[in-house]
Amino acid sequence: MTTPLKVGSIGWTDLTVPDAVAVSDFYGKVAGWTTEPLSMGDYDDYVMKTPGGDTVGGICHKRNQNSAQPSVWMMYITVANLDASLAACTANGGRIVVEPRSGGGTARYAVIEDPAGASVALFDPGA
Repeated sequence: MTTPLKVGSIGWTDLTVPDAVAVSDFYGKVAGWTTEPLSMGDYDDYVMKTPGGDTVGGICHKRNQNSAQPSVWMMYITVANLDASLAACTANGGRIVVEPRSGGGTARYAVIEDPAGASVALFDPGA
C-alpha cells in the first residue's frame, strides 16, 4: 500500500473458500469484478478488482495456513498492537480463532470472534 493504514480502519477484506476459482468466477459474473492471480506457490489466490481496476479484496483457497479461516467475507481491522488487542479481546468475552501469523514483513494478523460469535481479523502492519 502506498498510504499508511490508520488504526481502526478496515484495511482489507477477503473471502476464504474451498474453491476460490469457482467463487471468483461467481463474483465476476455477479459484481463485474475481474481477477488478478496472486501466487501462493503451488496455486493461486485472487485479488478482485472493479471493472475500472480498483482493488476491492481477495478470494482465497481454504488451504495451508488458511485452512482454519471461516468462509465469510472477512474484514481486517488495523490495530496499533496486535498482542494488546488480542488480550483485550479475550478479557472482554471474545476468543482467538486463528492465532497470530505473519502478514508479510513485520506485519501480523489474527482472527477473533466477538462475544456474539461474529468473526473479524485484526491486522498490525508492524513498525
